Amino acid sequence: MPTSGPLALAPELDELRRQFEAIAADAAELVAPLSEAQFHWRPAGDRWSIAECLEHLNATARHYLPALDDGIAEAIRLGTYAEGPFEYRWYGRLLVRLIEPPPVFRMTVTPQVQPATDRPKRATANGFGAYQVQYVDRLRQSNGIDLATARVRSPMAAWLRIPLGCGFAAMVAHERRHLWQARNVLAAPGFPQE
Repeated sequence: MPTSGPLALAPELDELRRQFEAIAADAAELVAPLSEAQFHWRPAGDRWSIAECLEHLNATARHYLPALDDGIAEAIRLGTYAEGPFEYRWYGRLLVRLIEPPPVFRMTVTPQVQPATDRPKRATANGFGAYQVQYVDRLRQSNGIDLATARVRSPMAAWLRIPLGCGFAAMVAHERRHLWQARNVLAAPGFPQE
């Protein structure tokens, strides 16, 4: 009796999967050649190091993955299923666009996503890679769910519920934003040339 392989991801989810995987590869390429000193160097007192950019993304993942889990579970419980493509209202699309790099404005970081400053490069990088795998796992769990109707708490404001598809897209944009910020640290005056 032939066995079937895993169900293919819907096109929108598969594109998000490719983006999460590209982000993981980009971060690994950025971090690999850096010494600990370079990784933790801050361009100025109010600007983050590469380590802090990645640790902020790790803290965000720890905070946001449970919100995705809740949104997915609620959609399954309510039977919120549909095939794409999905159409999103203006506010979901605007949220994602505002998060994309380069930043239009600076955002205040809440205490639960403040970056750790003392973790070794290897621990931070490995954690970041593991969180990308977890995001992809949530994409697989969302396969078949109506991404425009299912809701998840916004990564920017817990009181705001946005479409699940926009929630994933916002995480991808947020990660690109802080990797862009981390790459700019390399070009900052005074960056250590170890």
